[in-house]
Amino acid sequence: MQGRLKFLGFYKGDLDSHYGTTTRDAVYTFQKQFGMKPDGIVGAKTKLKLYNATKNWKPEASSYNPNPNQGAAAGNNQAGAEGTTNEAPAGGKSEDASSLGSANALNLTENDLKIMANAVNGEARGEPFEGQVAVAAVILNRVKSPSFPNTVSGVIFQPGAFTAVADGQIWLTPNESSEKAVRQALNGWDPSGGCLYYFNPETATSKWICSRPQVKTIGKHIFCM
Repeated sequence: MQGRLKFLGFYKGDLDSHYGTTTRDAVYTFQKQFGMKPDGIVGAKTKLKLYNATKNWKPEASSYNPNPNQGAAAGNNQAGAEGTTNEAPAGGKSEDASSLGSANALNLTENDLKIMANAVNGEARGEPFEGQVAVAAVILNRVKSPSFPNTVSGVIFQPGAFTAVADGQIWLTPNESSEKAVRQALNGWDPSGGCLYYFNPETATSKWICSRPQVKTIGKHIFCM
């Protein structure tokens, strides 16, 4: 549980399997940002929500579990199927999370960069590259804004914030274009012009979002303040 909460940016302590104040506070914040009753108690609903939000998480070594991958090569088919989700195929893309990290100017974690690429892929797949970068920039603009959560995972998983989270496309393996778009946004390119919102006028149903001051249109998305 601590590992999954850390993956999302809510838990900052050691992975010691001790349910202390730090862990309880992380659970409370997770519940609050995911639209649940924040009570710090890890019941069945919280466990399911946490599992669904961290399907790309992999165990890391800790004092409690120093060899998390021991026995993985023995042929656990179910673990193998999940474990290959983020692996690039042989001869395929070479620019993975490690190269994303080289472009990171905001001290974000590898997991932050991965989930950003997932979000860009889910939200703007098929859009012009400029539009994909703009979506990544909007995420970063929200992280910097006092009106939004101050973590990438908090922004992306804020209830009702992104369609890709609601329809599950957030968990599709991101394409190379989405990863490049994240790098460009991290390097300072913001085609949105500092926007905090965007919407597709063909599918948007919220009158509020349509009333926001519009800055520019890129592909099918209108970016606004």
